[in-house]
Amino acid sequence: MAEPTAPTPGRARPAVIIETSPTPNGNLHIGHLAGPFMGADVHARYLRTRGRPVVFSTGTDDSQTYVMASARRRGTTPERLAAVSHEEIGRTLRLAGISVDGYAPYDEAYKTHALRFVSDLHEADKLELRTVSFPFNQRTGEFLVEGFVAGYCPVCVTESRGGVCETCGHPNNFDELLSPWSTQDPDDPVVLREATVLVLPMERYRKELTDFYETHGEGLRPRTLTFLREALSKPLPDFPVTYPISYGLPSPFPGTEGQRLNSWVEGIPAAMFCTAHAAAELGGEHAGTNLWLPAQDAEIIYFIGSDIVYFWGLTHLALLMAHGGRYALPERIISNEFYELENEKVSTTRGHVVYIDELLADFSRDAIRFYLTLTGPEHQRTNFSREAMAKVTEQSVIAPWNRLADTLNLLAADAEGELPVSAGGRLRATAVAERFIDAYEIATYCPSSAADHLVSQLQRLGKHAGRVADLPAADRAEALGDLFLELRAVLAGAAPLLIDTAEQARRDGGWDGTLDPAAFEARSVRPFRVPSFGGAGGPRE
Repeated sequence: MAEPTAPTPGRARPAVIIETSPTPNGNLHIGHLAGPFMGADVHARYLRTRGRPVVFSTGTDDSQTYVMASARRRGTTPERLAAVSHEEIGRTLRLAGISVDGYAPYDEAYKTHALRFVSDLHEADKLELRTVSFPFNQRTGEFLVEGFVAGYCPVCVTESRGGVCETCGHPNNFDELLSPWSTQDPDDPVVLREATVLVLPMERYRKELTDFYETHGEGLRPRTLTFLREALSKPLPDFPVTYPISYGLPSPFPGTEGQRLNSWVEGIPAAMFCTAHAAAELGGEHAGTNLWLPAQDAEIIYFIGSDIVYFWGLTHLALLMAHGGRYALPERIISNEFYELENEKVSTTRGHVVYIDELLADFSRDAIRFYLTLTGPEHQRTNFSREAMAKVTEQSVIAPWNRLADTLNLLAADAEGELPVSAGGRLRATAVAERFIDAYEIATYCPSSAADHLVSQLQRLGKHAGRVADLPAADRAEALGDLFLELRAVLAGAAPLLIDTAEQARRDGGWDGTLDPAAFEARSVRPFRVPSFGGAGGPRE
């Protein structure tokens, strides 16, 4: 990559938006989309409407043991499953309108980059060898880690996979799982066996981590904040860098011959690789630069599930800190909870899952994006129901939007030239835009509030349009001008959610692509054809 350059005075800071790489052991379902993906996409689209340079990227985490475990169950190879899933995930992102600037491959360039990141730490003596115990399958002769092992969390005593508990978020490294068993062969005898592995001594970074959250704790969501307080209140466990297993990137380090890198170690180098890939796809001033270098002055934002805050909020931060200031640290971590399906946990194994293709047969893409945003699990678990989605989208947005569109298009048919706008209309339009901005700004980020604001504004404008329609044609010009200006504000604010409707409005002259309160101070407005909001069908490839 090119040498770092000093940031240009007065330029808009680039935003680096990271959606953690999904595990390619199957396609994305609505639980994935309603969480980090939709959250990241809405914020990226919002920043673009404000004129900020954005690099939004992701890839797939092919090294995860869950790929190998799933492949075994399906009777295929991990490589084949990962390749097929990579294509399926990419297609789902396109269908859902997730506007990643680059979808990075898992290739030799990636592997070289990830190994270099870890090798730099090894060469700087930041990693140490430890002899520890792991669960071990006596029949197969395999060490059991991550997706290969289950047991009970030593913190909350609920069933957990290896590495981290998705219920409480706490780690269970090495032999800490209670009553472990093999996820592949639950009846096989499991014992503990020692192995010497490389670790990152996390306790070395306690002060840096504590200091970081003293200045970056604002805006953290409740479960994340609670977990971090709990984790930092006691000694931080060593983080395994290598595992004595046969799947993943081979470890090149002395004393770990035949071992593989812990896939979670790859999180940060993967994010860096994805960022560089997306910047190259975009071209322009950031192509060929490393936006993770402090000199680039990028605002780095993570969108993650709250079950992996241990990795992204502690171990990955420590890995960055271990590089001694070479790389920038994230400024915001936006986490989300689980999205349930019909009040039960989504389960691909049990077939209790809904994919975007299925929804697009009955709903428009905008209707799907609206509902997933409105009901997204920002602060607590929420629920998806197809019946509820049909009812809520029809009553809250589809019918009100189309009634408003029909009324305005009819009223505008007789309008000539630009319509005058009152001071009150300008005030209301500006207030509407600012309310959307409050919901989208990262310090107060709450996209569900934007969806809710859209609903309330459609209700208000619909009532106002009915009153305007009752006015004599000669007396309605200013009131109609107010309506069109205020609808422009609603379109601008809803654009990160209703991507197809907003794009149609932009083509018809109803929205210029920006969300700026100053744009709604105009004293006149040109009427435009308001697009309809379709309730069925969606984009196809």
